[in-house]
Amino acid sequence: MTLAVDLSGRVALVTGGSRGIGRGIASVLVEAGATVVTCGRSEASEPVAGTEPRVCDVRDAYAVEALVAGIVATHGRLDVVVNNAGGAPYALAADSSPRLDDKILGLNLSAVLAVSKAANAVMQGQPDGGAVVNISSVSAARPSPGTASYGAAKAGVDSLTRTLAVEWAPRVRVNSVDIGLCRTEQTADHYGDDATVAAIEATIPLGRMAEPEEIGRAVAFLASDLASYVSGATLACHGGGEPPVFLHVVKKEQQ
Repeated sequence: MTLAVDLSGRVALVTGGSRGIGRGIASVLVEAGATVVTCGRSEASEPVAGTEPRVCDVRDAYAVEALVAGIVATHGRLDVVVNNAGGAPYALAADSSPRLDDKILGLNLSAVLAVSKAANAVMQGQPDGGAVVNISSVSAARPSPGTASYGAAKAGVDSLTRTLAVEWAPRVRVNSVDIGLCRTEQTADHYGDDATVAAIEATIPLGRMAEPEEIGRAVAFLASDLASYVSGATLACHGGGEPPVFLHVVKKEQQ
């Protein structure tokens, strides 16, 4: 028996799908046969081949409703939603302004709920329902110094995932992917030069950061019939995680 991810005939929406991790996710879904719509706050300068880019600020619930309505008007359905849009600048909690905190929480948590609700309203009326995949982070389950609001928002995303999976069953499956470090076009901006990135990668059990397409394959699995009995789950996609800091001290002492 051959197992394959087949999303032929499915219509998918990937928020923030024109760059970074979202770009990798969108490209994998296209490869799996899905019709993929992406959205961003501005027009995509280099859309992923085979996708339909649209403009939408997912922090605006009314704009989200219009986006989803437009997708359904064009394609007649919406089967998969990937809540990928997110992120946060570095700012210590004591120094972060209330306005910045609100923006981070809005993009990383409130927008996820808004997009999911708009999609669910469509999916509940479809014979095959649908699947929502939320892109979360290892920051949801460990301290997130310098990005406190982001970590809190991602913890909220994982909690939201579990709740919606119960409320929207059996028609709609809802899962999340807790991702670790991933190489994108912004890796140098976030982590520094090649030497610094290599030093960071040495701390990851698998010895490297993820590629965006690897996150995409995890998402494609959760969106597919291969995961037909998976809902309310959080899939760790972090290369083995982050070993406790004290282990580095122990290893140094043993040398």
